[in-house]
Formats: sequence, C-alpha cells, structure tokens
Amino acid sequence: MTEAAALAKDLAAVGVAGVMITWADNNGIPRARVVPVEGLPDVTERGVGVTTLFAVFDTHDAITFAHPGLSTPSGDVRLLPVIERLTRLAGQPALAWAPGRQVAADGSSWPYDQRGVLEAQVDRATELGFELRAGYEMEFVVGSADADPAGGVSPAHHGPAYSPHALLAVDEFVGALLADLAANGVPVNQLHAEFGVAQMEVSIAASDPVTAADRQLLARQTIHAAARVHGLRASFAPLITLEGVGNGWHLHTSIWREGENLLAGDATRGPTGEGAGYLAGLLRDLPALAAITAPSVPSLTRLRPGYFAGAYRFWGVENREAALRYVPGSELLGAGHANVELKVCDASANPYLALAAVLAAGMAGLQDQAELPEPIQSDPGTWSEEERSRHGLARLPNTPQRQEEALLGNERLRAVLGDELLGAFLAVRRSDAAWAAERSAEEVVAAHLWRY
Repeated sequence: MTEAAALAKDLAAVGVAGVMITWADNNGIPRARVVPVEGLPDVTERGVGVTTLFAVFDTHDAITFAHPGLSTPSGDVRLLPVIERLTRLAGQPALAWAPGRQVAADGSSWPYDQRGVLEAQVDRATELGFELRAGYEMEFVVGSADADPAGGVSPAHHGPAYSPHALLAVDEFVGALLADLAANGVPVNQLHAEFGVAQMEVSIAASDPVTAADRQLLARQTIHAAARVHGLRASFAPLITLEGVGNGWHLHTSIWREGENLLAGDATRGPTGEGAGYLAGLLRDLPALAAITAPSVPSLTRLRPGYFAGAYRFWGVENREAALRYVPGSELLGAGHANVELKVCDASANPYLALAAVLAAGMAGLQDQAELPEPIQSDPGTWSEEERSRHGLARLPNTPQRQEEALLGNERLRAVLGDELLGAFLAVRRSDAAWAAERSAEEVVAAHLWRY
C-alpha cells in the first residue's frame, strides 16, 4: 500500500470525505479543488486538472488575456497535493487539507507555479549554507455573518484596543480558533484584540519559508471555518474602511548559518556584517519588493504615514512606523530572537512569491555587502519635506503604475519571478487597476472585503 493509500484509508476511517487542495493565485486569493478521499492515491500521482488561466485571474474573478503566454482559453495543468502537509481540518472534520503544487500536463515544472518559485530560492540559500526562518503576524477584522456583505463589516467587538474586554464578545470564537489552529498544526505565539475596530491579530511561530507560506494559507482556512461556526465572518482585506488602519500581514524573517542568527546585533544600532547586508538588501529593493508583498489597489491606500503601515523607505530599531522594523535579541530573549519585520505586506500578496522576493533581496544584499544606513527612530511623516529630502527619504510607490515601474526596474526580483510569471503577475495588476479606475475608493474597498 502506498503512503497516499494508507493516508486515505486512515482519513476515511475517521469520517473524512474529501481532501481540499489549495494554492494561492497572483492576487493572494486561495483557490482550491476538493477530491473524494478515496481518490487521494490517484491524485497524488497524477494530480487534478485545472486551467492555466488561474495565473491570469484578477482579484474580481475576471480573466485577463493580455499576457501573451496565456492569451487563449486553451491549456491545462495538474494540481498535485503535497501530502507531507496533509492535515485533517479541525473546524471542518469531513475535510482534510493540503497545499498544492502546479505542474505541466507532462509532470514537468510549470513556470507559473508560485510555490516552486519559493522552493527554488530556498534551495539556492541552502546551497550557499544559509537558512531562512519566517513567520507571519496576521491581522483580520471579525464581523457578524448576518450583516449584508455589500454593507461592509458589522463589528463583532467594539474594543478597547488590546483589551481582554474586547475579546469577551467573541470568547467562544477565540477559544475554538486557538484549539483548531493547534489541532491543524499551526503553532501560535499569541492572539489579541488589535488597534482597529473589531480587529484581531494572530502571530504564527517562525519556521522554514515554505512551511511558513503553507501555514499562512492553512491559518486562513482555519480562521474562516471557526468564524462561520460562531456566526461570524473574518475579513483579511488590506482596508476595511477608507479611514481605518487596515490589516497588515507583517512578515518576520531571520537568516542563519550553522545555527547562528546573522541578524543578532546591537539593540540600538542594529545588526552588523552579513546581517546588516541582509537588511540593507531588503531596504535597497523595497520599492520593487512592495509591488509583490502589497500589490492590490487597497494596499496602496493603506500605505499612509502615521498608520504603522510603512509608508516611507527606511528602517528603524523597534520603530513601528518603519517599513522595515529591526527586532533585536536581548539577554532575556536570546540572540535567536533577532529578526526583521516587513510592514509592507498584506493578504493580497501571494505568500510564496512574497517570501521568495524577500529571501532573494536579503540574500543579494548579504552577498553584495550592501551598506546599511543609520536607523531612523522617529516618524518621518511628521517631518517637513526638506527634512525628508535631507535624509534621502521618499514615499514608497503609491499608485499601480509606480509600483509596476519599480518592479520592472529591478532586475533581481524580475529574475526571481521569471519572464512568464512576471508577465502574468503584471497583467493581473493592470486588470485590477483598470477595474478600480472606474469606481470610487469606497467601492474599491468594499469589493475587496471578502476576497481573501
């Protein structure tokens, strides 16, 4: 009996009827196929057919044929479950879950497979003797499932921010969510009520990059399922209202060699040596990086000064207004705790592409011995234009066109995606931008509320 056949038999014995195979598209939206559990052995070997056009679905489920490589309705690829990550869903006990890998019809690699892009970067780092660890802080807003979706979010709790009192209103949901995440193999550092109205955050423990991306998708499914059981809905959208703080999915990374965290450094001046190069590489490529890690139209609206969103291109030590926040180790926490938090990241980013781009940018900076400027410990949004100019500070791209220009102008990150995937990714971004140009800002925000 094969491993897949044994797994299918065990799952069926405990009442699992189907296996959900999930991947994320170029808008960060999870897509899936569900196969009967008895079909798992065959699907593990042969995959299930999906259209090549998922690579050019935009956020609103329109298909753009503007990318020459995928310009017709013809074509099929195979979606294979990664059975090493197969998990019975605690909140949906009739289903098991697995991340998916997309391959060509003949089983060869497919250039539009986002998971494969990350795996290639991880393999490259391993060959050079480096290990990357990554973890997500996922912010989301919880609302009543009874509210009209077209009317926005009806808050499930009303604060105060960071208060235990706020969580009383969603106490049963919180308890079930923590239990389900643990049962699904998603280790949690903490959960709390966040700053925004009805906002919460769950912090996922760091792991290797591919596991981190898989867990991010699994955490989403787990949160959605737990919310539904308790009459709630969760919105991961970058913005819930035009005035609100929005949801960031802050991406924490650290780079290691032979058990040593290269980001370990001074608590006031940051890392030195190769760790400084890694951070400098992220800073150097930040405008193009943000085009991958915060690519939606609402993402750009969210990147405002004074909202802890990272509107300007700079880094700081524990500076929550910085796009790149250096988190030092300490005598209490140890050197292994040191990491860099990327603020400019949200649910509209494909997690595999986001991590691949971060790893590539940081590695390039380390190898080039890129120079790290002095940290900034205040909020440049409160400075005059003259002060920002004197420090060489600029806003990150805040329109789709400027983001595209930044990405196209960065050979490193273009090479990470490859010509085919880059073309599809940009075609989707242009489709989204054209859609948004015909609508009000309020309509754009509302249309993204339940997409992720």
